[in-house]
Amino acid sequence: MPDASPTFPITRSPALRLAVFLDRDGTLNATVVRGGKPYPPSSVTEFQLLPGVAEGCRALHAAGYVLVVATNQPDVGRGTQTQTAVEAMHALLLKSIPEIAHIEVCYEPGNTNPPSEFRKPAPGMLHHAAKTLHLDLAQSWMIGDRWRDVSCGANAGCRTIFLDWGYAEKLQTPPDFTVRSFTAATEIILARI
Repeated sequence: MPDASPTFPITRSPALRLAVFLDRDGTLNATVVRGGKPYPPSSVTEFQLLPGVAEGCRALHAAGYVLVVATNQPDVGRGTQTQTAVEAMHALLLKSIPEIAHIEVCYEPGNTNPPSEFRKPAPGMLHHAAKTLHLDLAQSWMIGDRWRDVSCGANAGCRTIFLDWGYAEKLQTPPDFTVRSFTAATEIILARI
């Protein structure tokens, strides 16, 4: 009779999924531009989705991408915006685009020393979401309208798409693609499945 080998339960980690990380202000919703610089809406009444965003998110979700919002909201840390107002806008965003799986928010004011690992351009929010949702960062995308978004995506190892609205600021990291609409960003990703 052959020796019986001890048996061990086989545990496999869940398969990593693909994601599209989305900045919020200027990517999903309209901003207020003053002096060439964008500012977030201050309340739910000012919160408006940009053209093509809801349709683009539905198409990305249908293609199998996990949609994750990664947003800096430093005005909360600076005391010029309430966390309650930001969360109300996020509730509206999730109601408008139920395909969004998760929202990562950094409330740091931006002047901490050392800098927060979660405030873009640092990749902490993307790393946290990847660990929580079992995401493959190297096969995922980041879409954003600011240099911090592009650098964050690159720092996390994602491919990046820059929505160029002509702000008075320079990119620190070259994006993989530059577009002028959310629809165009969506088309680039869907063409590379």
